[in-house]
Amino acid sequence: MRIIVTGGSGFIGSALVRFLIEQTEHEVLNIDKLTYAACPNALKTVEGHPRYSFVREDIANQSGINRIIEEYQPLGIMHLAAESHVDRSISAAKDFIETNIIGTYQLLEACRQYWYTLTPKNKSNFRFLHVSTDEVFGELGDSGSFSEESPYRPNSPYSASKASADHLVRSWFRTYGLPVLITNCSNNYGPFQHNEKLIPLMVNNALEGKSLPVYGEGQQIRDWLYVDDHVEALYMVFTQGKIGASYNIGGGKEIRNIDLVKRICGLLDEMAPNNNGDIKHYDSLIQYVEDIS
Repeated sequence: MRIIVTGGSGFIGSALVRFLIEQTEHEVLNIDKLTYAACPNALKTVEGHPRYSFVREDIANQSGINRIIEEYQPLGIMHLAAESHVDRSISAAKDFIETNIIGTYQLLEACRQYWYTLTPKNKSNFRFLHVSTDEVFGELGDSGSFSEESPYRPNSPYSASKASADHLVRSWFRTYGLPVLITNCSNNYGPFQHNEKLIPLMVNNALEGKSLPVYGEGQQIRDWLYVDDHVEALYMVFTQGKIGASYNIGGGKEIRNIDLVKRICGLLDEMAPNNNGDIKHYDSLIQYVEDIS
């Protein structure tokens, strides 16, 4: 199968591309705008592989996306291209609207028009997988977890833009019959993650002797999912999921932000003790800041 992965140079997207090239026989075309969040080094192991190719393009560019899909003739789209940092969405919401909503719309329309031209067999085999976030459901309480039936309660421009994209994808299935699948994942972590995200930010700041900013009192509860586990689940949904359905993907590892930061500090105390500096324990660098989300 020929598969297009949008956002394949990002953190989760690059892990998915590596999985598809290394663990399957599919051909993969990576479409990525290459914003600040891209990490081309994450694809060094697959560069030059005969089943891998790359095109630099913005998914919001309708003519470019139409041309690429028509030329590549995929039987699957795995859509991960997105702006994804909550803090950035608060200061620059427009970028999130353009990529996450308008970009998803342009991609859906290009796929719909292309899908209509396929043979009956290829039409039935085609899949559009939209990769979203559990942040569309809002905040977790002290107990419980999200399910596929959880109501949408986005609390930031980022999560609102992803919720909008989810609704667009579902409506293209209900209205036009486009064979879609939706996944909503919890917080990912792992190699090549951008250093603005919580875990790499805490590790890097601690090692550099900088403050460790924790919003509010750090009582926010997050579920954490290792990125390679996530992409295996994405492939399972893509190949075995029920058309039109949504699937939540989590790690079953819920923890308060403050407890996670303190655990990271404890590990760094053991693995990289600051014996020659003023820092006896890394948790002394924790600084509580106003919660802007």
